Amino acid sequence: MPPIARKLAEVFAVLNPDLSVNTVPVTPSIYTDLDTNFDHFKGRVLISEYAFTVDWPTWERHPAGDEVVVLLAGRVEMVLRTADGDEIIGLDQPGKYVVVPAGTWHTARTSVPTRMLFVTPGEGTENRAEP
Repeated sequence: MPPIARKLAEVFAVLNPDLSVNTVPVTPSIYTDLDTNFDHFKGRVLISEYAFTVDWPTWERHPAGDEVVVLLAGRVEMVLRTADGDEIIGLDQPGKYVVVPAGTWHTARTSVPTRMLFVTPGEGTENRAEP
């Protein structure tokens, strides 16, 4: 099948251990489907885009590797929970990004329409209301 243009917000990309890519339509059950269809994301990386207008309601962490988070539009504060307390990294221009170290609990705060690109090692991802 020849390559075609896709919108990342509608069709996520899964980078496999052999560096091939699978495309996965975004549905309400996307994360359950990813775990089921990709062996709990072992050795895989999810490339995704999200749009939001309010603070994330949860914290998350990715023990399998560092996550790259890129601002595409809007303004956001990434909050990383470290041993020394919360570290806030402001992203205020498209193209700015942060590398969230493996295993670091993090969340995002915004009050404006914001779009972000995520490159996430998905294996073992955890989500909580408060770490």
